[in-house]
Amino acid sequence: MKYENIVFETRERISQITLNRPKSFNALNGPLLLELGSALKHLEDKDEADVVILTGAGKAFCAGMDLNALADMQKSGNNDLLQLVGDVIEKLRSLKLPVIAAVNGPALTGGLELVLACDIVLAAEEAIFGDTHARVGIMPGGGDSQLLPRLVGTVKAKEMLLASRLVSAAEAERIGLATRTVPNDKLALESWGLAQSIRDNDRNIVRRLKALINQGMRLDLNSALALERQEFQVYLKEGLPPDFVERVKNILTKKNRS
Repeated sequence: MKYENIVFETRERISQITLNRPKSFNALNGPLLLELGSALKHLEDKDEADVVILTGAGKAFCAGMDLNALADMQKSGNNDLLQLVGDVIEKLRSLKLPVIAAVNGPALTGGLELVLACDIVLAAEEAIFGDTHARVGIMPGGGDSQLLPRLVGTVKAKEMLLASRLVSAAEAERIGLATRTVPNDKLALESWGLAQSIRDNDRNIVRRLKALINQGMRLDLNSALALERQEFQVYLKEGLPPDFVERVKNILTKKNRS
């Protein structure tokens, strides 16, 4: 597929998807969503990368839905675009590869849903997070009402959702919405370094850990612990990596050097 609304590139087994509608603050429309869905399917199907970085071009990460697309949807009464948003965000959330959100600017409404679908969130100091579904009069379909409370707590989530309150990068880090805040000019470097750290770990374990965490979050604690023990037993039957001892020695050697 030819990409015109995103930039999709892979090197050193790290893929980066850049939302590329900077004049529209990377607002979501049909073509962008179709291209994003295509890129995610490619990553799921092909063994080309071990980790993904999602970011935005220009001054915004993603400002939410495109106003023209929303106006056309309202005139036509066709809600296919909203369904497409939900489908693409669910595809992002369930991707077997870890996804790092490198939030370079405002991440609003649909943009916040993209962030919530990622595994790790690095926020530039100028990033802003918020949800305006209640302000514009539309229901969320990409996870805001369910994923946000699980990250920041019910009370804080209700404030953000019901009052459409925006939060800074610093506050996002403080409440658990962002993993950490980095200087604006260091975001690309920090996200790439983090992606390298993930890539250099055992790919099989990284992917299984992501799946295990996501499954466990849907269960009560006892059931989740039982699930981990079950996965551990499966792993034991498969056997340790042949270079397991060497890996441990390398880690210990690095620790002693530091």
